[in-house]
Amino acid sequence: MINFIDLPLDLLPVILHHLALPQHFQKICLVNKTFNRFATPKLYERISVYSWHKHGKEKVILLFLSLSRYPHVAQHVRRLELRDFPKYLGSSDGTDTLETVVDGLKNCTNLHSCTWTRDGSLNSKILEALQCSQSLQTLEINGRDAGNYDPQLLLRFIGLRKISLIMPSSSVISVLRPWLQKTGTSLTSLTIICKTSPIITDAKLELVAPYLSRLKHFHLTGCSKVTHEGIESILSANDDGIVSLGLEGLSPNFVLSQFRLYCARTNAFRRLRSITLTINHQTPLNIWMNEIAALLPASVPLETFQVYSSGKFMEDPAMERLWSDLVIAHQDHLTRFSIHRILISLNMIEDICRRCTKLEQLFIVIEQGSLGKLGTCLALAQNLRVIHVNYPLKASQGENAIPVLSELDAQEIIERCNSNITQFGCNTRVWQVNREILLDRHGAPIGIERRVMRYEGLDIPEPFLVVRT
Repeated sequence: MINFIDLPLDLLPVILHHLALPQHFQKICLVNKTFNRFATPKLYERISVYSWHKHGKEKVILLFLSLSRYPHVAQHVRRLELRDFPKYLGSSDGTDTLETVVDGLKNCTNLHSCTWTRDGSLNSKILEALQCSQSLQTLEINGRDAGNYDPQLLLRFIGLRKISLIMPSSSVISVLRPWLQKTGTSLTSLTIICKTSPIITDAKLELVAPYLSRLKHFHLTGCSKVTHEGIESILSANDDGIVSLGLEGLSPNFVLSQFRLYCARTNAFRRLRSITLTINHQTPLNIWMNEIAALLPASVPLETFQVYSSGKFMEDPAMERLWSDLVIAHQDHLTRFSIHRILISLNMIEDICRRCTKLEQLFIVIEQGSLGKLGTCLALAQNLRVIHVNYPLKASQGENAIPVLSELDAQEIIERCNSNITQFGCNTRVWQVNREILLDRHGAPIGIERRVMRYEGLDIPEPFLVVRT
């Protein structure tokens, strides 16, 4: 009989690859020196701090204390995702906390991606320290400088492949053109997220468009002064064709018919794989649906379709016609179908699952009473991996009134699905689907059982990221 210690060391990285939580790697580091050597890089490779983490602000300071004191550990950090961070870094126990953070960042010389999004927590010293990494390719930051950092420092971040700005101020947007001029040749993804901001306009997009010729992913949210003309200027400067496009909460003066004609004339969507849209409630629904169906004909290689109603919830049966048109046009290559704040019928879900043979992710809104019949529809989708269901909330309902699905109910649904299911969610709850080996009384394996368990992934489940306005 072979003991675990007799396994070749080459297999250890393969085994560690299947672990997700930092506490798992932390325990493995304590096994012995060999395990420590393999597990330590995995422990520090990705660091994520979210607002719901218990004592997150205190732990992040302890983290930077370690990174500042042990440079060889900091060199393992590839992805730093800080969505919660103290706004004020004073001195305690004779230690300058800000200097500790800065020193820790300077030691992260192999950092590839940095996310720093809490309003008011970013400052000039932190931005300068991030520039010590020659490997940085992704920068996602809160764009409201509010005097906390000098926007001119952004011009030193060159060679980036992905830039995301959240709630940018006018002073940050004022440096966007020279910044993109410096890094545009490498930039493939640009995202700007606002609530309802007039700062981004068609004119500003026209100014930066010449420096975005290699852009593959372009997403705007809450830019209330951007119309079809601004988007067309970005697409016109694109050399190879956009791959992913997000048009969320833009100007009510966005003329969809003009945009559709432009895309058809220029073949702008020849490489489009993903699109995210919000319904323009200023446009009659019937006209909006006809234009979207015409905007996304069968010639577009669409794989991901995401749409939501910003503001009010919709339960208009007429929407079924658009879903049907899209499914018929793209059934051979759709992998994700995602609709939020819009009710969909079981018949339509059944049609989606039957026709879309490559469907992997499905995000839908159904009546609570339809949940028992949902499993029959989902069983038709042979490649489905991720499912998330929401119930329509009435105006009189508060957050505490959201119906809660039990783990037993979730288990019953996934047992009717195909063997590829890895995640199931309902409203605010998400479970991951694990496999357990069944043993007979002699310890011999006799089968595999699927079980829903508490979600343990580091990434925020996709349904919680889509609806932003």
